Formats: sequence, structure tokens, C-alpha cells
Amino acid sequence: MGFIQTVSFTTSRIDEVQQLAEQYDRDNPNAPGFLGSKILRDRDRENAYLIIAEFESYELAMENSNRPETDAFARKMGEMLDGPAEYGNYDLIAEQERG
Repeated sequence: MGFIQTVSFTTSRIDEVQQLAEQYDRDNPNAPGFLGSKILRDRDRENAYLIIAEFESYELAMENSNRPETDAFARKMGEMLDGPAEYGNYDLIAEQERG
């Protein structure tokens, strides 16, 4: 099944982070196994956000992670954060959709 990576962080520069993520998506339409992402804003903590990135598999996510383009994106994003990001790696084991 699929693989999900989360990135939890705080920033006062979310517009810049969002623009960077959109640019990365435009510049990397064939990123290995990448299915899409979401940026979530925490309603309970000021300037706290979570990115959810979905991949076809863990192996393809790691292939994507090892690309120079992905490393450059992570470094640029890190410069916009208020502190270090926290990463989570999850195997998708079930999914329900409402039609």
C-alpha cells in the first residue's frame, strides 16, 4: 500500500513555504512515486503547520528524498522555519473514502 510522510513545523512565513512547495511541485512533475500533498494549519497553536505528503510506496519516497532537488527544497524550507521540523513516516494500511 501507500506511504505517508508528515512534516510538522512552526513558521511565521507560511506564505513563502506554500509558494516554495507549489514551485517544487511545478518543477518536479515526475517526482518518483509522489501522489500529492496537503498543508494543514493547526487551529490550536499559532504558526504551527503540518504537511502531509503521499507516495505510492516507501521505496519510491526514499528515492524521491535522495534527489538533489528534494534536498534543495528541504534546505530552503528549513530556512523559513522557526525551529527544526519533525518528520513522521507512516505506512498506509487502510483508507476510507466517501463517495
